[in-house]
Amino acid sequence: MFDGNTALGFAAVLAIILLSSKLLGLLFRKIGIPQVLGFIVAGILIGPAIFGDFCGFSLIGFEGKGYTSLFVLPQSGEMSDFLSDLFGREVTISNGLDIFAKIGVLLLMFSAGLETNLNELKRTGVAAVLMACAGVAVPMILGFAISMPFGGIGLGFAQTANIFRSIFIGTILTATSVAITVSVLKELGKIRSKLGTTIVSAAIIDDVIGIVLLSVVTGIARAGSATGNMNGFDAFKSTIYGTIIMIVCFFVFAFVAGIGIHYIFHWLEKKRATTHRIPIFSLAICFLYSWIAEEIFGVADITGAFLAGVVLSTAHRASAYADSKIEVCTYTLFAPAFFANIGISAIHFTGLNGEIILFALLAVLVGLIGKIIGCGAVCKAFKYNWRESAIGGVGMMARGEVALIVTSTVTNATVLGTNALPEKFMIMTVLLILVSSILTPILLKLLYSDKPTLHFHRRSGKYGGHSHGDESAPEFPEQID
Repeated sequence: MFDGNTALGFAAVLAIILLSSKLLGLLFRKIGIPQVLGFIVAGILIGPAIFGDFCGFSLIGFEGKGYTSLFVLPQSGEMSDFLSDLFGREVTISNGLDIFAKIGVLLLMFSAGLETNLNELKRTGVAAVLMACAGVAVPMILGFAISMPFGGIGLGFAQTANIFRSIFIGTILTATSVAITVSVLKELGKIRSKLGTTIVSAAIIDDVIGIVLLSVVTGIARAGSATGNMNGFDAFKSTIYGTIIMIVCFFVFAFVAGIGIHYIFHWLEKKRATTHRIPIFSLAICFLYSWIAEEIFGVADITGAFLAGVVLSTAHRASAYADSKIEVCTYTLFAPAFFANIGISAIHFTGLNGEIILFALLAVLVGLIGKIIGCGAVCKAFKYNWRESAIGGVGMMARGEVALIVTSTVTNATVLGTNALPEKFMIMTVLLILVSSILTPILLKLLYSDKPTLHFHRRSGKYGGHSHGDESAPEFPEQID
């Protein structure tokens, strides 16, 4: 066994991830499936999900898990016994792969922000808001409804704690992770389209609504528990009114700071729009916005990264140059680490029982259908055709790190006491991430594929083709192989 968290050990881990993900990515692309699916499957194969848990050996694994791994990483999320931050909070341990994956998702969202057309966003603003609201409401109602018959596993109406847990199930199903959708839209050249802009915008708004919703339900649950031990600023942010105030304050901050950044980058753009200082400064703003969003205001870091990109997108030449440089770095190194990490660390198939599996499968089904119905119906109401409405629904159904964050929050017995959701329900989230991560790229690829319809030309006596899809050339035709 080798330590995978040392400098050279982690370099070897990255080498395994890059080789396996790119080979499988190219294979999947060769058979018409988006590369990101290959990245996730690569993570499953080199991680412990199959070979580690069932065969006793994996290429990359985690310490203290009962299997042998060639490269061992520390288990992330454990609390340090001796570290604390400036506010006196305990610091969780992270391995190098999780850090790379986090940077990967931030860069994906930042790149999506850079490519956002604000004029198009204004035209899709109402649609995006209503799409996000429907994408939260429908899955939550369905999640709560399917929990009612499962009193045997701690859900339903049997007692107050069970009702809270059923609400938590619905809250988990509301989460949306747009990173996979963004990657597929970029690969298909649709990220700048009106529908693509609507999907990304709705996913960001969905994230904000999800944070408020999470604060509301956990705040109510915490009010009836004597185990809440937060104090000071953290206690304020954990309240319903505190969360709402902080979210509003963050968007005010992002807007005010964005005005200054806008003028600075326009000045840099006039001097020289294609110099290396542009992408360097852009990355600095991306990471600062992400940190400030998460640590200061309690807003998801991916929201900060996306807004940083939106702010910089107003300097058109500078943002285009920055995106061209950052995109190569993202898809060469950090994006494969992010997608492979889903398969390595978030997916396990052991420790299951029949009732949990049945409920998890049902929850996955309604979680996917809820997004498609809710978001697709809004798209249809805004005069999109049936295929575009299906794309809108499918584009919102992917789950990832946001769902895991919500699940870890509602399973935190230290904060929620007896109202907390048992940790065994994490398998539901894992399956939801796995299924949605696999289906979203495939379905988007199929829905965007232009299948020609043959028409008979009377004069020539021959059949000719006509495409009913988006006939515009892809805006990003160049693929990174």
